[in-house]
Amino acid sequence: MEPDAATRSRIEAILQSSRVVLFMKGTHAQPQCGFSTKTTQILDILLPDYATFDVLGDADIRVGIKMFANWPTIPQLYVDSELVGGSDIVSEMFHEGELHELLGLQMPSRVVPSIKITKPATATLMEALATQPEKVLRLTVNARWMTELSLGSDDARAIKAETNDVTLFMDPFTAQRADGLEIDVVETLNGLRFDCVNPNGPPPVKQITPESLKNMLQSDDIVHFFDVRPAAERAIARIVEAQPLDPASEQLTQIESLEKDAVLVFHCHLGGRSQTIAESIRLRGFTNVNNLQGGIDAWSLEVDSSVPRY
Repeated sequence: MEPDAATRSRIEAILQSSRVVLFMKGTHAQPQCGFSTKTTQILDILLPDYATFDVLGDADIRVGIKMFANWPTIPQLYVDSELVGGSDIVSEMFHEGELHELLGLQMPSRVVPSIKITKPATATLMEALATQPEKVLRLTVNARWMTELSLGSDDARAIKAETNDVTLFMDPFTAQRADGLEIDVVETLNGLRFDCVNPNGPPPVKQITPESLKNMLQSDDIVHFFDVRPAAERAIARIVEAQPLDPASEQLTQIESLEKDAVLVFHCHLGGRSQTIAESIRLRGFTNVNNLQGGIDAWSLEVDSSVPRY
């Protein structure tokens, strides 16, 4: 069977929205089945961002996607609009290195990272492990540089780092990102929380004031300044020096060709949308990413009143 023409057209549009698309149960933030959770965890290790579609919220897509590529289960991972497979296939490809190759990623070497764990953190981890002695301590540093410690199953393929009698199991990408990681615990209102300091992660997006941006643009430095608003908003008001940037276009790929220390500045109307874009660019390894605080509205108020406000 084939999905009806309207559903097929919608599926094709979803696949065109991103190079990597996962049809899943639930959302990225809240998966609604174990297989969807497992698949997102694997993709998060490899990619800072990718598209997901919650089939539970759309009956036509939930049924149609199974017929689209003649694959009966969900989740389904697509790369370049081609079906890769479901959770088990994605997991196997990940462990065999085939998924990295498909995504154009270089497989890191299996180097054991140097990790520092404070005595309080060591005690907390050992206490957690004592509650489930059949489990091991797993460390994950994903592509968004978020660190997670959890109890999981033993894995002979994992890289193992031993510190203060604590053995941490991790995948090769985590091992590469975790060298120099420091793990401590801090007291919060909700109890103890692990505090992980990673020297390898890209620095946070900097908030730049309109006046500072003005001085930057007037200097001899090379500044790549982007306006992420849609064309309709740019027709109302614009900053002359800013280049239009459509987040859904191949322009983001062009940015990736720049040097990683290039000065990048993003702006929108009030600063929220550009912050999101700037954050996604930072996670691609750029170290000098800036967001115009207050957006073009603040620019009009503080620098150039000839720019219309809206």
